[in-house]
Amino acid sequence: MITDKILAGRTGHPLLAQLKQYRFAHRGYHDKPVIPENSLPAFRRAIERGWGAELDVHLLKDGTLAVFHDSDLKRCTGAEGILEDLTFEEMKALRLEGTEEQIPAFDEVLELFEGKAPLIIELKTYKGNHRALSEAVCRRLDRFCSLFCIESFDPRAVADVKQLRPAIVRGQLVSDFLKDPEDLPFYQRVVLTNLLLDVKARPDFIACKFEDRGTPAIRRTIDKLGVQEVCWTIRSKEDLAVCEAAGAIPIFEKFDPEN
Repeated sequence: MITDKILAGRTGHPLLAQLKQYRFAHRGYHDKPVIPENSLPAFRRAIERGWGAELDVHLLKDGTLAVFHDSDLKRCTGAEGILEDLTFEEMKALRLEGTEEQIPAFDEVLELFEGKAPLIIELKTYKGNHRALSEAVCRRLDRFCSLFCIESFDPRAVADVKQLRPAIVRGQLVSDFLKDPEDLPFYQRVVLTNLLLDVKARPDFIACKFEDRGTPAIRRTIDKLGVQEVCWTIRSKEDLAVCEAAGAIPIFEKFDPEN
């Protein structure tokens, strides 16, 4: 059994109260197949409705930061290859989900949100690049004058943010990897599911898959230690009501929570 001495988090960050005032559109307020996920139109739609947005950031081989979910290009562009192996110019030659939309650079998305709406920024690490990615994202966010927080499934990246920019609101993404292995070795599934590295990262929030929010380590960290809860991905008004009644910050998609 995981004890409270192993679990850890940071409570009382003053910006959490501001983040809790928003709902966040997952990968922007997309509408497939017309408006792709993580596209500039999807982010504009979220801003127009007064919502924040959740997005994913990768580090390309030339140092460019790109907003895209998968490292594998196939699902969202139809191309073969890995995003991290591309340059900015090679990335911009691709198109999203059969549309004319390009993969946005992180700079392009930040310019949209500057002074308008908050962001939940997920660091998507690849082949041990967590430090380089964390450093690049933190440097760019030094010039960003809007509300934001950073999260990652990779606890090394969360710990990097803690060390590099301790004032930034940081979160640990988690789901039940014992139930859904995702090709991870067993020891990693145990460590990640049970939040065993949070003692090093000390996250301000736990961003949990809504269906897995009842797992013991998640509940202990949130209910006993008082760490803020974030829930993804909310896909119905019923789940949204449960999420917000618990005081969690919702990340939603595929419906309008206000209609």
